[in-house]
Amino acid sequence: MALTARKRKLPQGGELDITAFMNLMIVLVPVLLMSMVFSRITVHDLTLPEAGSGEAGERDLQRLELVVREAYIDINFPAGVRLKRVDKLGEEHDFAQLSLVLQEVKRRLGERDQNRRDILILAEPQTDYQTLIAVMDTVRSFDAVVAASVVKAELFPDISLGDAPPAAAQRLRGPG
Repeated sequence: MALTARKRKLPQGGELDITAFMNLMIVLVPVLLMSMVFSRITVHDLTLPEAGSGEAGERDLQRLELVVREAYIDINFPAGVRLKRVDKLGEEHDFAQLSLVLQEVKRRLGERDQNRRDILILAEPQTDYQTLIAVMDTVRSFDAVVAASVVKAELFPDISLGDAPPAAAQRLRGPG
């Protein structure tokens, strides 16, 4: 019995027809893009206190503070001395009133040639995240009308965060 070697002919490769796949992609990609929910991500830049600065300088004593409490928000200037209190409106803090008070503080500081950009937000530990973000957005800027257009005007964009002192540790400056 003799073994004979046979050569097999390999089939030649035909062309690949991807027309159906391309048609599917042409329809599928726009449908997926239109149904996609676009999310908006906002980054808040925060300033941390300098490490090792144990001395309280003149700048620290003249610091503008915002103390966020459960029932109200205090605006302190200088540090620890209440300038104005903004009470809650129902379940939410009154951010519109807070913005108006901060605009007035910014205007008064500008009249004294104290162009401030920094503010210290002191929050109680149980302050929720959404309230803190809303306070930071309110403190950073406000909507102003300039030449029949609404623009964002700067208030205090350099934000530092800290823990609120106990409620009894604040001095009252005037009618709050």
